[in-house]
Amino acid sequence: MELRHLRYFAAVAETCHFGQAAATLHVAQPVLSYAIRQLEAELDVTLFVRTTRQVSLTPAGAYLKEQAERVLAGVDDAVDGVRRIAAGRSGLVRLGLTGIAAFSHLPRIARIVKRELPDVDLDIRADMLTPGQCNALRAGAIDLGILRPPATGEDIESRVIDVEQLVLAASIDHRLAIEPVVSVADLRSESFVMYDSRDSAVNDAVVKACRAAGFVPRRAYQASGTPVLLALVAAGLGVAVLPASVRALPLDGLVVRDLADADTVEVALAWKTGVENPVVGAVADVIASAFATGSADADPRDLDAQLSAQFGDER
Repeated sequence: MELRHLRYFAAVAETCHFGQAAATLHVAQPVLSYAIRQLEAELDVTLFVRTTRQVSLTPAGAYLKEQAERVLAGVDDAVDGVRRIAAGRSGLVRLGLTGIAAFSHLPRIARIVKRELPDVDLDIRADMLTPGQCNALRAGAIDLGILRPPATGEDIESRVIDVEQLVLAASIDHRLAIEPVVSVADLRSESFVMYDSRDSAVNDAVVKACRAAGFVPRRAYQASGTPVLLALVAAGLGVAVLPASVRALPLDGLVVRDLADADTVEVALAWKTGVENPVVGAVADVIASAFATGSADADPRDLDAQLSAQFGDER
C-alpha cells in the first residue's frame, strides 16, 4: 500500500465525492478513481458504494477512514518533527553550568530558550566547574557549557558572554560586614574559604587580586561547590571572594560587600570543536543574544559570526 493511495482514499472518504476530492488533491478524477480501485484490489475489499447519485463508505471503508486519519496524522507529525530538528527548532540540548551560573544565568537562559525555541528541551547539569565541563563537552556528555575561562584541554571553543566583578562574602557578624565597600588589602589577615579544584578560575582570580594587594590568601577551608562554600562562610569559618552573581544566592547569616580594587572574572559559552548539530547551534545563538545586550564586551554580530562558522548557517 502506497502512502499516496492512503491520502487519496482519505480525501474521497472525507467528501464522499470523487470530483471534489480530485480538486482538493489537484489530480485528474480518472487518476483518483483508478488509484482507489488499485487500493480496493490490493486489500480485496470494497471501500465505497458507488451509485449514479452518491458515493458512501462501506463498513470496511469506514474502519479504514479512521485508521488512515491516524496514520496520516502520525506521518505528518513525523515529517514536521524531522524538519524542525534539521532546522534547529526542536530537540534536546544538554547544558552544563558552574554552581553560581545555575542561579544567576540559568533563569535568563531558560526563559529565552523557552520563548524563542519552545520545542527545544534543556537538560541541565548544574554545579560543574570549568575542567569538568570541558571534559564533559569533549566526551559528548553535554552539548554546551556556561563556564569560566580559560577552557582546559584541546578541542573546546568558547566565547565570553558576561564579565563580573569580584565581591566579598562574609558572615553577618564579621568585622567587615558593616562596611559597604571593602578593599582587598583589608582581607590580609583573614582566613579564606575557596574551591577545592586546582583549576578553578575563581580561585586563580582571587589569588591574583590578593597578590596585587601584597599578600597570599590563607586557605582555611575548601569546598567542592558553591552552596557548601557559602555555608562555611555563613558559619564564620572564613571569608570568600566570589563573582558578583553570588548575590543571586541569598543565605541566612551571609552578607555580600563590594570590593573596591578587585579584579573581574568572565563567563563564557563553550562547545566542542567540530560538532555540527543545528539544535545546539540554535540554542547557542539564543544564549549569545540573551547576554550580548547586557555585556559591554559582547557584540551580537561577533557572536553570531563565530557561532555560524561553528554550527553552520542552516540554523
